[in-house]
Amino acid sequence: MSLVIATTPRRAAQIPAASAQGQGSLTPFFQGLRPDWHARWAWENYEPTILALSRQFGLRRICEIGGGRDPLFTAEQASGHGVELIVNDIDAGELALTPAGLETARFDIAGDLSEPDAARGAYDLMVSRMVFEHVHDVAQAWHNIHELLAPGGVALAFFPTLWAPVFTLNHILPEKASRAIVHALYPARRDGGGDPKFPAFYDWCRGNPALLGPMLQRAGFSDIHVQPFWGHEYFKRMPGIREADHAFNALAAKTHWHFVTTHAYVVVRKARG
Repeated sequence: MSLVIATTPRRAAQIPAASAQGQGSLTPFFQGLRPDWHARWAWENYEPTILALSRQFGLRRICEIGGGRDPLFTAEQASGHGVELIVNDIDAGELALTPAGLETARFDIAGDLSEPDAARGAYDLMVSRMVFEHVHDVAQAWHNIHELLAPGGVALAFFPTLWAPVFTLNHILPEKASRAIVHALYPARRDGGGDPKFPAFYDWCRGNPALLGPMLQRAGFSDIHVQPFWGHEYFKRMPGIREADHAFNALAAKTHWHFVTTHAYVVVRKARG
């Protein structure tokens, strides 16, 4: 992960009941969720949104990209939700920390899919949280996702975006300096801790649907939804700066200024045939 961290506890969203399973498209689905503009909503409702997608589109076999040591669900939770979770990571060391009972698949989501664990057409739903900013070739990753999804399958990527000032700083600082800041602010993210920091590239990490749409279409998708978010909680303990930053982000959200989004859900669905 980069500078990103969830600083508020997540709560279950009030997800509307699914209509005819497997029908519909992504944008009306998200309109039904009524997401808030603040990125807090994205953090709090990531898991409920995934479960709602699973119910709405009949998606059972889920691959979590970059899940490693901190997967979406335990085996017991996945079973309780009626889904099967396969945890992916590029790093064998991270997969070794995956909780017992979960299936793992080691492959590079931006690679050539030649690894034995990369099974084309194998997944109904592919998800990732705070991963794509670390991927060196996101356009290739989306192309690979199209290959790995079953017909009618859905993918959701949740990531921080440029050019939000706080992430722009992380992007332009030398990795050594960025790492030192994160380690000072969040001791648990030091090397050997439970949430280590990885280099961030921010390739295609934007919240502008007009910018992302053509790239996702080239990857093979036509049903595309980009849900932008603004705001963060890095200034939570800095009175004055906190209020000014909130006002800035509220205005950016009101005017749909996509250049300064802080996070985005990018959601795509593969055609059935």
